[in-house]
Amino acid sequence: MTSCDADLTPARRRFDLRRASDETADVLVIGGGITGAGVALDAASRGLRVTMIEAEDLAFGTSRFSSKLVHGGLRYLATGDVATAVESARERHLLMTVIAPHLIRPMPQLLPFLPGVTAGQRVTGGLGLCLGDLLRRYARTPGTVLPAPRPVSPRTALRLVPALRAERLRGGVLSFDGQLVDDARLVVDVARTAAACGARILTRVRATVLRGDGADAVDEITGETLTLRARSVINATGVWAGGLDPSIAVRPSRGTHVVLDAAHLGYPAAALMVPRVGSTSRYVFALPQHSGRVIVGLTDEDAPGPIPRTAAPTAAEVDFLLASVNRVLTEPIGHGSIRGSFAGLRPLVDTGAESTADISRRHLVAVSDEGFITVLGGKLTTYRRMAEDAVDLALRIRGISAPASATSALPLVATASSAWDDAPTRPTEESVRAAAERAVRGEGARTAEDVLDRRTRIGLDDEERRRWLPLVEQVVAAELAEEG
Repeated sequence: MTSCDADLTPARRRFDLRRASDETADVLVIGGGITGAGVALDAASRGLRVTMIEAEDLAFGTSRFSSKLVHGGLRYLATGDVATAVESARERHLLMTVIAPHLIRPMPQLLPFLPGVTAGQRVTGGLGLCLGDLLRRYARTPGTVLPAPRPVSPRTALRLVPALRAERLRGGVLSFDGQLVDDARLVVDVARTAAACGARILTRVRATVLRGDGADAVDEITGETLTLRARSVINATGVWAGGLDPSIAVRPSRGTHVVLDAAHLGYPAAALMVPRVGSTSRYVFALPQHSGRVIVGLTDEDAPGPIPRTAAPTAAEVDFLLASVNRVLTEPIGHGSIRGSFAGLRPLVDTGAESTADISRRHLVAVSDEGFITVLGGKLTTYRRMAEDAVDLALRIRGISAPASATSALPLVATASSAWDDAPTRPTEESVRAAAERAVRGEGARTAEDVLDRRTRIGLDDEERRRWLPLVEQVVAAELAEEG
């Protein structure tokens, strides 16, 4: 295997698993979400020997359940968290201009002025968007990448979101943020870039015990127990971090979305921002997707108790999302129009705040009692900075010499499936077969669920998932058999 090889093939997994068992890594990363993949890339790009293990699949947990936005930090300004707002704007700039421009485009978003939006919400919303533009300028993101906000007429507002209620519409404010083609795709591209830098990316390997100098683990495919040695260890398991580091207090917050056909909003050309009742800083968004769908989200609810393998939306959250967006539409959208729904758990650091909405999104990087590093909190947008901070601390406390992080200037590798397709297309047998073959041959997929739920996102639509599951199962089985 060469260090420039980004493909995550079954053969490479077998090869890298042997290497991981036989050698001592400089950095052992636990967790294959965006933070863990980012840590693996940061360390590998410094020339360090890196092993990353993930109990399930890449992007299995929270990372695939976001709103698929690359935020500029506006909401954090509203809560007074200026440092996180500035950090978000800077990281958005790097993602859109250097690291992953193939995955992110400017997304227009409309705040409509309708009777359901109070005068206070209009004023504070408009001012907030202007402050957000100051963050954009501070980060030096050019207007050609993210245009400045501007007022729009009722006619323009209706052209952007045709399903808006026209009666007493007074125009609105149009602003721009970054939108991912897919959050799970970002994780895969980060992991593949880490692999190209020499990292061992091992899915289906579950850590059972962490130490400062390694971990005990189990190969979930063969059942073999492993002892992995490392000079430093970083726990990047998100909402599951507390299970490996009891000194960390994790307070999960559930964010729920529903999936609709774009036709219900008239195939909108902009996202729709609907202020939450009684709030001047929180919104429900209806976000057009490149697949001809719209996702409506999101919630911010405490999710106490045991961490589920996959979080599930509640009926109350779905009701809330539909009611929120229906406040500004001509024709209300009913439950029968929902194509799918999903929920993710934010891995927040418990600060004792009354509500999870009040908890800072600033990340935590800390040394455990066992001597390994735990990285927690943050946002998808700031994954790169979280990874840099975690690796810096691990190297410092373990006395490992390495160059400074280079990821701010390192573009991600891309595949054909990473590119934007603006047409409201539906999967075809040819496209699904090709995607499944590509996912197994080079993107680390090992099951039909990997393909449907984390490589293509067909699984976000319940009907489409049922339709294509048999074909994808057939293709995956054939590809794995051929690989031996």
